[in-house]
Amino acid sequence: METIKLGLKENWKQFTLLIIVNSFVGGMVGLERSILPQIAEAEFHIAAKTAILSFIIVFGIVKAITNYYTGALANKVGRKKLLVIGWLFALPIPFILMFANHWNWIIAANVLLGINQGLTWSSTVVMKIDLVGEKDRGFAMGLNEFAGYVSVAVVAFLTGWIAHQYGLRPYPFVIGIALSIIGLLGSWFFIKDTKPHVTIESNSTKIPLMKNIFWETTWKNKNLGSVTQAGLINNLNDGMVWGIFPILLFQKNFSLEQIGIITATYPAVWGLGQLVTGKMADYFCKKKLLFAGMLLQGLALLFIPWAQTMTHYIILSVILGWGTAMVYPTFLATVAENTNPIDRPKSLGVFRLWRDMGYAIGAILTGIVADILGINASIIMIGFLTILSSLIIHYRMFCKIDYNYKTKSMLWFQNKSSRKCAA
Repeated sequence: METIKLGLKENWKQFTLLIIVNSFVGGMVGLERSILPQIAEAEFHIAAKTAILSFIIVFGIVKAITNYYTGALANKVGRKKLLVIGWLFALPIPFILMFANHWNWIIAANVLLGINQGLTWSSTVVMKIDLVGEKDRGFAMGLNEFAGYVSVAVVAFLTGWIAHQYGLRPYPFVIGIALSIIGLLGSWFFIKDTKPHVTIESNSTKIPLMKNIFWETTWKNKNLGSVTQAGLINNLNDGMVWGIFPILLFQKNFSLEQIGIITATYPAVWGLGQLVTGKMADYFCKKKLLFAGMLLQGLALLFIPWAQTMTHYIILSVILGWGTAMVYPTFLATVAENTNPIDRPKSLGVFRLWRDMGYAIGAILTGIVADILGINASIIMIGFLTILSSLIIHYRMFCKIDYNYKTKSMLWFQNKSSRKCAA
């Protein structure tokens, strides 16, 4: 009988397999990242920004709802089963994107993509947290998000390059056929469920079960609520970058290849940066990482309307990507460390519900403002909202070395090591 142990080193084989699977998950999003807005204008003759961004609105809403139910069902159905089901929804997506003759088919593909991402990404996140235990949770989430978002960047670049060489359709989406098939087979044959690891950790944790997981995660718990609102704003600005950025660059006469490079830079820095920032989340105060990351994002967005050259956009994409890298693994690590292992999947589901609802809210807001006041106004608005989110983190979250869950009081650092704490 196999001995179950917690830890990254103890479970490195299964953890590595989950990293590989998650890279295929991220690649499915990368399919659309750089060229779908141009397809909307060039092939379907859609001019209104709100209509163009409809695919992101649908994707965000569906993924958000799927995240919630993935968390709610993880203990009942099993993580692996949800992962495999998620890949089944991915199989038709590249074919729809290749041969759709009406924009409604693109919307339908994004319904499937939202379900796919909600089931697969949420499952891999929960399974990795189950495997590693408390010590390396931030690093584990950094590795997870690194794999996913570097894959987003690579596939976004490849689709942009292929579109520049061979046209917008069908060839850029052929990559998706390979991603979905390999992702499904790898999950089915090689991934093991992590429920035994949950049982071990739940027997040793000091964190009590929550009475109302939804409300505590959404706002009532100061750390969880601060993370949830920041997650929503983070994906709100990411939805804007996804949908508006390529249109802005296209209007400034950048080529498809240049747009592919610029739009790939942001998720590439985001992904690669998490190898560093994930580990930082295990050693430094998460509140400070989240505040700094959201502030950097907001400042980068405020400068975008005044950028002119490709160099300007690359620099701002790097700053935006680094800011996002600081917060993304820290979000997940903070939720994990503030919840009982039994509550954790559902709490993560609630967090990811609100976080990915940001895609829809961001697309709606930026689309309406862009149609009325112009693209630059929509970008500036999102920049200010992101800075506001950083201030909520600064004034509402706390850093701690330990927490007494019976008295709900904290033991604060009293020495030089106060800079290093776990939220």
